[in-house]
Amino acid sequence: MTTWARSLIRISTYEVETLQKRLAEIGARRASAEMRLAVLDAEVEVERERARADAEAGMLLQAYMAGWKHRKSTVEADLSELEAEEEGARDALTGAFEELKKFEHVAELSRLERLAAAERRESAAFDALGLRRRA
Repeated sequence: MTTWARSLIRISTYEVETLQKRLAEIGARRASAEMRLAVLDAEVEVERERARADAEAGMLLQAYMAGWKHRKSTVEADLSELEAEEEGARDALTGAFEELKKFEHVAELSRLERLAAAERRESAAFDALGLRRRA
């Protein structure tokens, strides 16, 4: 394998690994946002139960619900943003992986061409040797 092919493959491999790490980090952030959303849903259920049991808490429930809706919409916006970012990262990773495979394919073709050329030279040398022995 030639030096240029090794360099291109190494650079492409690094890019693929970097994008995989980015995708994993986006996935972790998305899981965290989904967990925050689940916690918010659980908290609202607790507050509703407390409002049913306590009249004073019932009066404050509307204010709590307004704040909860705002926090929930913020988390949902974060989730939709993360989904779009994840989709973009997946597309970039797919493209980088395709580029890596192209470079690997070119390197393999180059190696096979060198082998074929070496075999042709060897065959020509044996043919010349055979012709000399005949003569």
